[in-house]
Amino acid sequence: MNKENIIFIYPKLFTFIKTEIKILESEFNLISIKQNWSNKIILPFNFFIQFFFLIFNLHKSNIILVSFGGYWSFFPALFGRMFNKKVAIVVHGTDCVSFPEINYGNLRSSLMSWFTKKSYQLSNLILPVSESLVYTENTYYSREKLKFGYTYHLKNIKTPYKVIPNGLITEDWESNCVEKQMNTFITVMTNDQIKRKGGDLIIEAAKELKHCTFYFAGTNNFKSEDIHPKNVKFLGKLTPVELKKYYNKTQFYLQLSNFEGFGVAICEAMLCKCVPIVSDVNFLPEIIGDSGFVLRKRNKKMLIGLLEEAMSSKIEELSKLSKQRIKQEFSVKKRKEMLISNLKNLK
Repeated sequence: MNKENIIFIYPKLFTFIKTEIKILESEFNLISIKQNWSNKIILPFNFFIQFFFLIFNLHKSNIILVSFGGYWSFFPALFGRMFNKKVAIVVHGTDCVSFPEINYGNLRSSLMSWFTKKSYQLSNLILPVSESLVYTENTYYSREKLKFGYTYHLKNIKTPYKVIPNGLITEDWESNCVEKQMNTFITVMTNDQIKRKGGDLIIEAAKELKHCTFYFAGTNNFKSEDIHPKNVKFLGKLTPVELKKYYNKTQFYLQLSNFEGFGVAICEAMLCKCVPIVSDVNFLPEIIGDSGFVLRKRNKKMLIGLLEEAMSSKIEELSKLSKQRIKQEFSVKKRKEMLISNLKNLK
């Protein structure tokens, strides 16, 4: 039986985009183009290339799938409407938020907001990876309640949506029989994510918990007026294999983001039996369920108390529960079934 064609557009080849490509290729003939839209200098060139890519390929498919809303989603959504093609846009986080306090969110830019809004309005279906990207309220970051989500920032988006959580290839993160090191914590972030992912708060807690070790994967160091405590280890950028080794020997994973569209890294760590400790934002508490701990406020004293509670808990039971939860709720198989079903129902 011949596979149907699908056009797939994305801004950059992230790891989870590679997973999405595997999902799509199992059911469709994939028509795609590799472009990097992160460099604004070549934005006109990218528009030019994409315009002709669509002109020459639109007739081959009735479905266009776009990952992330932004500059790159506008032509696909517009051409889809003009030529009666069905368009679905997967939204992940930064394309749904303006959070100037932490310098985060594509919707801080009025130009990007315009392209994103028009894309959502012209599309047939929006596919957020969590309900919180549609609308959410944040009481974690400050005393003032903050509101986020594309329906809040952009207004008048009447396009139907269907939440399809991210899915992991669970076999890639199977835990090894490695003994966990006592009182160890790991978190993953790059230098430009320190404020958004709560790296500064973790450092402050580490100063008080000298008997614990805190690993930062993804960054070699970050600027601070203070000298970092000796129990904080910066691992730099790691390969998936190297990262897995650290997950396997670490007891806890910290995801203390001020905003997090989904949180793929925490799922990877939980598959390696890391007990999750998350901030009370977006979908993070729903990801971990009853397998970990939730920090309700961005507060050093509360965090230290929560970490001490976690270290005195039934860690072995929680670690098994963590792995089981991700395998049951957030497998790539589950995402594939939901994604393919919704794409084929667009006809």
